Amino acid sequence: MTPLSRSRPRFSALSAPLATLMGAALLAGCAGMGGRTVVAPASEATLPPRSVANHGPWPNPATRQLVVVVTPNWNAPNGRLARFQRMPGGGWQPVGGSFPVSVGRSGSGWGKGVHAMQIDGPQKMEGDGRAPAGVFAIGPAFGYAASAATRLPYAAMQREHWCVDVLGSPLYNRIVDTREVGERAVEGSTEPMRRDLHKDGDQRYRLGFVIEHNAAGIDRAGSCIFAHLWEAPGVPTAGCTAMSDADMAALLGWLDPGQQPRFVLLPVQAYARLQIEWDLPAPGA
Repeated sequence: MTPLSRSRPRFSALSAPLATLMGAALLAGCAGMGGRTVVAPASEATLPPRSVANHGPWPNPATRQLVVVVTPNWNAPNGRLARFQRMPGGGWQPVGGSFPVSVGRSGSGWGKGVHAMQIDGPQKMEGDGRAPAGVFAIGPAFGYAASAATRLPYAAMQREHWCVDVLGSPLYNRIVDTREVGERAVEGSTEPMRRDLHKDGDQRYRLGFVIEHNAAGIDRAGSCIFAHLWEAPGVPTAGCTAMSDADMAALLGWLDPGQQPRFVLLPVQAYARLQIEWDLPAPGA
C-alpha cells in the first residue's frame, strides 16, 4: 500500500476498449478461480486530514477524465486499467488501450471515496491487503526526482517523508516530513516515501500519485493508498494499484487536474451493476 499530502452517457463502438478490459477481467476470473493523504505543513502537523467535500458527490458531470480499473472479482490481485475522456455530448471516449495492473494481494474492498456507501462486498480496513474499491479523487503526484512530466501538483520526496499508517495517530493517512513533525511522530510507520533509501533501493515509489481514499482519516479504515510502479509484472501490492514505468508515465502525462479526474476501481460484477447509476463508461456490444 502506499499516498501524499495534498446525462446518461452515449455509448456505442467508442466503448470497445472497456469491453476488452471487462472481458479480460472475466476471463482471468475463470482461469484463476492506506485517502486524501496530504503533506502536512508544520502549522498543521498535529491536525487530522481535512475533508474533501469539494471533490463530491458522485456522479459529477464536471469530471472529464476517468481512470478505470476493473478486476475479475473481489479477491483478484490483478486487473486492467483504461482511460476515458468525457465527450461534449456527455458520453465517454476511450483514450488509448487498456493495460494490466496489480492491486491488493487480497483483492479489493469498498473504500471511502466520493461514491455513496456500499455494503454488498468486503470493506477496506487497515492491513487487510485489499485495494479500495469505488470512485476517488486523484491527489498529487510524487516521486524521487525533483520534477515529473505531469500537470498534477508534484512533490519530490526526501528521506524524511513518511506516510503515517499508525493506528490512533493524529497524523494517520498523511504524508509528513520528520524535519517538521519530529521522528517520534512516525514511530511504527511502515511507509517511508523514499523506499530506495529505506528499503534497499526499492523503486516502487519512484513515480506515482495519491488515490484519495479515506480523506477524513478515519482510524483503521485504510491509509497510504497510491498508484505507483510495480515491483515486477503481476506482483500484487498491499492495497495500492501498481503498473509499469511506461504506463505510469503515459497516465501522468495525460491527467489534468483542471478536468477533475477521478479514479475508479471495481470488480467486474459491481461495475456492471453500477455502470448506469454511476455514469461510468459502458461495455461495448
